[in-house]
Amino acid sequence: MTVEFVYNTDYKLDNEQLYCNWLAKVALSEGYSLNNIVYAFFNDSDVKNLNVKFLNHNYCTDVLSFDDSDGYNLAGNIAVSIDRVRENSKKFSTKFDDELRRVMVHGLLHFMGYNDSNDDEIKAIRDKEEKMLRLFHVKQ
Repeated sequence: MTVEFVYNTDYKLDNEQLYCNWLAKVALSEGYSLNNIVYAFFNDSDVKNLNVKFLNHNYCTDVLSFDDSDGYNLAGNIAVSIDRVRENSKKFSTKFDDELRRVMVHGLLHFMGYNDSNDDEIKAIRDKEEKMLRLFHVKQ
């Protein structure tokens, strides 16, 4: 299992191992294993540039998932906008760390086949996010 964190902003996770353990539990709870996952933390501008370059979407978003999984072995890159996470935590009156974990697990859920293209998919992925966020607080 490999989970790597790349920091392209001033933000840095306090305890990378805690996040690695949690993400492994998330994957295992759905019958997957983590093969090679890279979380890269960016600012809004960088995420918007990635969104334009790879998805032809001319706007910023909180998370982009670039899936390279092989069956139940999850692999790929997940780009997170720290600016969006900060803004969304204020907008939704939640703690920054809680919003960050939501975005991180959202990106990983895309690798497991969850989508957010319509209302039914959005409800399913949001429900799964909530379940997976609770796993973070289970003793690791």
